[in-house]
Amino acid sequence: FAELHAAVPGLPLAASRVLPGIVLRRDFAAYCPAAGDLRARLVTQPLRPPLLGPGVELVVGSESQYEAALRWVSGRTEALMEHLQSNGVKLLLSSVKQDEVVICCAKSHGMSVVECLSSEEMALIREITGVSPYTPFGDDTHTEIAETAVATFCQPLLLGSRRCVHVGFASVGDFQPHCLVLCGPVDGVTEQHAAALQGAFTMLQQLYKRVD
Repeated sequence: FAELHAAVPGLPLAASRVLPGIVLRRDFAAYCPAAGDLRARLVTQPLRPPLLGPGVELVVGSESQYEAALRWVSGRTEALMEHLQSNGVKLLLSSVKQDEVVICCAKSHGMSVVECLSSEEMALIREITGVSPYTPFGDDTHTEIAETAVATFCQPLLLGSRRCVHVGFASVGDFQPHCLVLCGPVDGVTEQHAAALQGAFTMLQQLYKRVD
């Protein structure tokens, strides 16, 4: 319930509504509008490769060597983003903050990026889509990305003064999520309504629980 409702103080209660899909409490790090279904990928790691691996020491003998290492990192990042683009990926949903190089590459390749998603939001998306996070440097970047989620829409959403991301997914099961937008003049009112509705849903769950 916590991920499927959004409280918006400062608006009349009559402004409350039910929206299809889910509302992510983040703004786009990069937004590239696209029509029709979008292929989306979940990531839990930085897409910019590190200069050093665990336990590896880098010895730089000159400034040119350091610049060459940075060019290698940028080239690897560009190749990864081109690989995602060639597989039709238009939306990246990340649980970590991505480097500015990744955001710039995403924009140039027509990809939208939402970053710093909570573990609960990522778990909800995985439950809806059945898709596991992408391993950027463990997966073969020369083969097709078979496991992608399908987003039926993805757009900015303004809730009061807060910019959010409104996204709908093609579910792998019967679960078709909707988000409840609860408005009220102050936080206390919206919290009371949310608690009352959560209690009502819990009661309905118990009422319709299968009995052997």
